[in-house]
Amino acid sequence: MNALEIKNLTKKYDGFTLDNLNLTLPSGCIMGLIGENGAGKSTTMKLLLNMIRKDSGSISILGRDNLENERLTKEEIGVVLDEVGLPDCVTTKDVGKIMKHTFRTWKQEEYERLVKEFKLSADKQFKDYSRGMKMKLGLAIALSHDSKLLILDEATSGLDPVARDEVLELLSDFTRDENHSILISSHIVSDLEKLCDYIAFIHQGKLLLCEEKDLLLGEYGIVRCDAKELENLDPDAILQKRVTPYGAQAIVKRELVPSHMQVGQIDIEELFIYMIKEER
Repeated sequence: MNALEIKNLTKKYDGFTLDNLNLTLPSGCIMGLIGENGAGKSTTMKLLLNMIRKDSGSISILGRDNLENERLTKEEIGVVLDEVGLPDCVTTKDVGKIMKHTFRTWKQEEYERLVKEFKLSADKQFKDYSRGMKMKLGLAIALSHDSKLLILDEATSGLDPVARDEVLELLSDFTRDENHSILISSHIVSDLEKLCDYIAFIHQGKLLLCEEKDLLLGEYGIVRCDAKELENLDPDAILQKRVTPYGAQAIVKRELVPSHMQVGQIDIEELFIYMIKEER
């Protein structure tokens, strides 16, 4: 069973359209959603959660249409959006009491373990938390009610590098269970490259590409050489090039580059920037 199936999903606003989006997230996998501000990432996640209504298309979550048995579906989804929506006055103790009556599968011991691991003050009010602390509390909640799918929108935003690494390790551990899956967006593309099995690029409401990360990195690479060597390459091999007085660099399709030339590893951020420039 796929954790998530999105088919021909469309949502129109004045000046923006999420246009005919198709995505499939297999169970047990992590998909990273990459795009500039306003590309449609948050709109997609809000549609999944029925926070806004789609104009057309279908959404299946954990084998069920997201409009059918909505309460059961949301019991099995852990959500952290870019703003954690909790009252300013609550403490972590208050949150535990509230969530116990919100989710039938609430695990208080797991919640308390995560609160301790994240070093969240038990007495400090939510309004006095930093952005990073708020995101950690949101993650603690999402991971404490037997979620099978996590939907995370900029969930690592505001965390320092050490805390981000701890969260990424926690998320990776979560999907060791083949019934657990994650859809995550982040502006920190290096986090997604480290964590994800699949990468989806969205630009101006359209899906540019959705592919297994390892296949994507295996298909493309970077060649660094002099300008003359670059001229001798098959033009179809070159996606983007930059020539300076000091040498040349090109993003290439590996299979079209001669075996004697060394092809370096490309990262996901470089590839995404290239694709956006091509679209523009």
